[in-house]
Amino acid sequence: MNRISLKPSRSGLRQAGFTLIEILIVVGIIAIIGGIVANRIFGGQDRAKWQLAKSQVQTLAAKIESYELDNGGPPNQLQDLVTQPSGAGSWLGPYAKEAELKDPWGKPFEYRVPGQNAKFDLVSLGADGRPGGDSWNRDISNAD
Repeated sequence: MNRISLKPSRSGLRQAGFTLIEILIVVGIIAIIGGIVANRIFGGQDRAKWQLAKSQVQTLAAKIESYELDNGGPPNQLQDLVTQPSGAGSWLGPYAKEAELKDPWGKPFEYRVPGQNAKFDLVSLGADGRPGGDSWNRDISNAD
């Protein structure tokens, strides 16, 4: 006689769900994708700030030239674009707002009169705030 077993065999049943290894692989893939996305987002932010600084240098240089046309020479300091300095009788300003005297990283622009290669030098020191550098840390000047 054949016996019929009412117990299912272990090999015939498969539990639904994920193993620990499968879960760890999925979490690892999500972490890698998240890292790539974060790098793109924050890398884009650095690029945008650098481009904004480049634009601000050009705009502020034009305002310095306007000041120069009105007063016969460039300002002694950038603050002269915001408030009338003594002895500037032809001052038609304000030529700039206080906030325009800082780069996108919140650091003041460097301004030198006379400049090395022009009447004045206007420089943003980039993301790191130090002279020189490369990538987003490189300097931006009106001579570029």
